Amino acid sequence: MQVKKIHIVGSVGSGKTFLAKRLSKDLNIPHYELDNVVWKRFQTGDIRRSEKERDAFLRNIVNSDAWINEGVHYQWVTESFVNADLIIFLDTRFSKRTYRIIKRYFLQQLGLEKSNYKSTFSMFMRMFRWNTYFEKVSKREIIELLKEFDDKVIIIRDDHELETYLRQKEDEVVEDEKVSIT
Repeated sequence: MQVKKIHIVGSVGSGKTFLAKRLSKDLNIPHYELDNVVWKRFQTGDIRRSEKERDAFLRNIVNSDAWINEGVHYQWVTESFVNADLIIFLDTRFSKRTYRIIKRYFLQQLGLEKSNYKSTFSMFMRMFRWNTYFEKVSKREIIELLKEFDDKVIIIRDDHELETYLRQKEDEVVEDEKVSIT
């Protein structure tokens, strides 16, 4: 079975966006950041969508033929979990996520990395709080929630596991291309 609907969940700094972009490119599937489902993005600032708007936006994505959804959100995205062919939980080490949060902030401040949000010191500090909350609360809740979807969940804990997984996906794409040519 070809995987066409993927949901990636993990903490801030876990590598969700990196993985979604890479899989999107390799598999030629559009990817969506769930933060952009929650927020309407404007130059003047972000406005939170109503729950009804947010859920309709997500439903529209989930009802399409192929997608990669990624985000830390897990409480209101059940429809995405249910419809996914594959759910990837990025359970990256706390220290690695912390390092990535710091690195991202400085790259954004230097103008070397773009973000969907305004990169402020206040946002930087919130990311540390979110990272800690994820470690103490959200991770357990996500693991419990994903038990229902156990047959389509993979957990990736480090860069080595991620690279192994990505190589396997690339090999599958090449193999699928060979089969479709013959």
